[in-house]
Amino acid sequence: MKRWIPFMKPDPVVAVIRLHGTIATGPRGQLNDIVMASPIERAFRRGRPAAVALSINSPGGSPVQSSLIAARIRRLADEKKVPVYAFVEDAAASGGYWLACAGDEIYADRSSIVGSIGVIMASFGAHEFIARHGIERRVYTSGESKSQLDPFKPEDPKDVERIKAIGGDIHEAFIEHVKQARGDKLADDAALFSGEFWVGQKAVDLGLADGLGHLVPFMKDKFGKDVKFQVFGPKKSLFKRFGAQMAGEALAAVEDRVLWSRFGL
Repeated sequence: MKRWIPFMKPDPVVAVIRLHGTIATGPRGQLNDIVMASPIERAFRRGRPAAVALSINSPGGSPVQSSLIAARIRRLADEKKVPVYAFVEDAAASGGYWLACAGDEIYADRSSIVGSIGVIMASFGAHEFIARHGIERRVYTSGESKSQLDPFKPEDPKDVERIKAIGGDIHEAFIEHVKQARGDKLADDAALFSGEFWVGQKAVDLGLADGLGHLVPFMKDKFGKDVKFQVFGPKKSLFKRFGAQMAGEALAAVEDRVLWSRFGL
């Protein structure tokens, strides 16, 4: 009712953006820039939020999509001059931590997993298996590197060197992003960028987070007990649960499970 009473200040509103799940491009991704663009834009532009809170629960995924989502949040925060607070639930690991760094401050639970600032590229090798079963692999290319990292061919040391170099470049971009976001809050510890991850208070001690705290009580302490919350997140169509989507979603579920299992979750 306060908003309809002249000269009476309305209760502050905090826009909550849910960033939950793996980060991947295309329909299999729970989080990507296309999926999150509208919710993020609405969170910053609907009314005049006192702050934006990021509710983060992600084991990571695509570095490009992580970068696009985080950049969109920072661009709007600067444009609207709205403070952003990130709150980690189970995990803000790898790309999930990239998203957390979009916040001006980061808070975690005592048992939250935080960090894993590194790059991983995984594949498999099946050339011995198909040879044993009399299967012949036939590939025709123009361009000597077009079939690099083919899992049905023996591993080529030159391909390994090339892919490690690409991973190194992406890792450097990740490190620069974290250093720019966290600045002198970061501890002088080489392990920070080794791909290791930490829990709760240890992440705070290393400067990866600003403190321990949960979204709702933190925001009530900051903006008063009458603060209102508006939640923004991706909406999934009912039709995506059926038909041709089912096989793709089953595969996505397996990939999602693999990412979470790296952190014992």
